[in-house]
Amino acid sequence: MRHRHVKYRRWLAAIVLSATVAGGAMWLYSPGDITRAVTADSDAPSAQPAARDSARKPQGGSTAQTGPEHQTTATPAITARTPTTLGPDPFAASLEGTDIDGALKADASGRLIVDLGTRDFFDYFLSTVGEVSPDEALERIRTLAFASLPREAAEQAMALLDQYLDYKQQALAMQATPLDPTLRKDPAYQQQMLEKAFTDLKQLRQAVFSPDAHQAFFGMEEAYGEYTLETLAIARRTDLSDSAKTALIDWHRNQLPEPLLQTERRLLESNEENRQRMEIMKTADSPESAGQKLMDQGMSPDAAASVTSYLQEREDFDARYRQYREALARLRESGLADGDEAAQQARLLDQYFPDNKQHTWARLKMLGSNPP
Repeated sequence: MRHRHVKYRRWLAAIVLSATVAGGAMWLYSPGDITRAVTADSDAPSAQPAARDSARKPQGGSTAQTGPEHQTTATPAITARTPTTLGPDPFAASLEGTDIDGALKADASGRLIVDLGTRDFFDYFLSTVGEVSPDEALERIRTLAFASLPREAAEQAMALLDQYLDYKQQALAMQATPLDPTLRKDPAYQQQMLEKAFTDLKQLRQAVFSPDAHQAFFGMEEAYGEYTLETLAIARRTDLSDSAKTALIDWHRNQLPEPLLQTERRLLESNEENRQRMEIMKTADSPESAGQKLMDQGMSPDAAASVTSYLQEREDFDARYRQYREALARLRESGLADGDEAAQQARLLDQYFPDNKQHTWARLKMLGSNPP
């Protein structure tokens, strides 16, 4: 079975879906975010019991925390949970062949465990609106909750879902604020708007959710959002040397929660490895030499062979293209009428690039080239 996670930074993502739900309210669904890259199993994060909040925030129950300050607390024992799949006949075509993202879970006291998997579970079903009615998607959540969990946990899940829909409605209105068209390309204005969007969303979440639910649902992505904004601000500073900027960014990176820190380090290592490989491909004396150097760096023989084959193909194309340009220059000096010259140019293109792929490469390269 496959999962339906779409990985990108949800807190800055555009709104991709809204629909009317019971009572005339609106909700929106934004797909996954970078936290999905570091939260493979929503049962895993550490957790601590959460006190009941006011009637405005009725979700209660144990809450699995994701922030760095909660990494040493105990994980609650799961005594009930929703199923992992809808079976062979899901209610929406887009869910066919998928596992249910996330889960609703209850602890030994019969209370809802609130973690990032709770939010994933809601989003999994809400994403089907458009294929099915909002009422049907919401009823599927309700049915699974009451069929799988103790009544108290199921009721807490439905109260939390109401809050989540309320949050989506308010976020939709908030993010509809237009940008100043005269400042859209101003880097300082862009930074200001990013910071404002982040702060406004964070304040909205704090107003709608209890502290524990806010942390469970958004703690990881807000930590990454703060890190991203800091790195953008540092990059724009003119009073710092490159080494000072690097040191400051490293410091902010090290403040990330451990799962995000590990992911960020892997991304940096991957980027550096890719940079080194591109440099090898650019500076190697021959395609064969590039392939050997890439294997020396750790690339598999099959992958290195593919790179070698591609570089050989590009080398052959470059030689053909040089010959084609020379022939094209002679053609343009021949004094043919425009119609005849166009026909001859098409013939030359077919002559030098009979392969469809290289033919396309030549046409694309011509779009960015000046006439000889």
